[in-house]
Amino acid sequence: MTTLDPGTKSVPLSITEDEAAVYDRQIRLWGLEAQQRMRNATILVVQLKGVATEAIKNIVLAGIGKLIVVDSDDVAEEDLGAGFFYRDEDIGKKRVDAAKARIESLNPLVTVETSSDSSLLKNDAVDTLIASVDMVCVTDVDRTTLVRLNDACRKMHKPFYSGGTYGLLGYIFCDLLQHDYIAPDRSSQKDVAKNVKNTAVYVSLRTALQHRWTGMTRRQTKELNPAIPLAVLAIWEFQATHAGALPDDPAAAPELEAIANKLIAEADVHKQVLSSIPKELVETLSTTAAHEISPVCAVVGGLLAQDILKALAAREPPIANFFTFDGNLGGGTVVRMSMP
Repeated sequence: MTTLDPGTKSVPLSITEDEAAVYDRQIRLWGLEAQQRMRNATILVVQLKGVATEAIKNIVLAGIGKLIVVDSDDVAEEDLGAGFFYRDEDIGKKRVDAAKARIESLNPLVTVETSSDSSLLKNDAVDTLIASVDMVCVTDVDRTTLVRLNDACRKMHKPFYSGGTYGLLGYIFCDLLQHDYIAPDRSSQKDVAKNVKNTAVYVSLRTALQHRWTGMTRRQTKELNPAIPLAVLAIWEFQATHAGALPDDPAAAPELEAIANKLIAEADVHKQVLSSIPKELVETLSTTAAHEISPVCAVVGGLLAQDILKALAAREPPIANFFTFDGNLGGGTVVRMSMP
């Protein structure tokens, strides 16, 4: 285990000629200023399962400055499928200890710190840790933990990402506070290339969970595939009543179905689109939600990393603010939950 240094952030670093050569393609794509922001960014990742594995690979290769990973769990046999940082001989070791050298080998220019001390995520210690980083990414944890850590990030004025998978379903939520970014002016003349500054105001997960679908047309509702985001919320509610455990038995289907249908009614979803959760979706979730499926982790983790880098570069609009992926269809949608 590496001892974390939650001290004052260092003086911003300039990209060297050697680094410019390594990141040449990205600099031409995003610009030197954007790459410089990445170079000076410290990102905290909590929990090192399949989604985090894929996200870490991409942000480390892209050239962030420092990665801090906190995970107190041991490598289990089921981690070997989606967790490509792990090997058979790592079973029983701390996840962060098994993965650290392999993360470092991806890009020696990135500083990697790890800890298996779960107390870092509690009480005053979490505020100190969050204050020392530029962005927080929490993966594969329950709703209570997500809300608590998002609230801590808001308190310390730090942008927050979360993501995870439940069998064939996956999600990404982000709270970037007030986020400024540059994007092409879609309203300008076609023959004139012009970028404009935009600002998006995000909300906390606590607020996002109060989202209602009231007033949306049938077409608008159908395009957002509401069964999937509401299924994710139903899984979170199931965990809240089962000490954080995920459904992993066909016998859980009736309870999960009842929870989902209650959420659908409360959210005021257009009844001609979704009056109740599809039974086949509930039956699948009741047996697969507790298990990681490698391709789903790869998709969700890849998109999570892409959005983190987009937010750091301040180029193009990031997710606003709840993305869900349906592995049955191979597609995803973004729901603007309670955002102004």
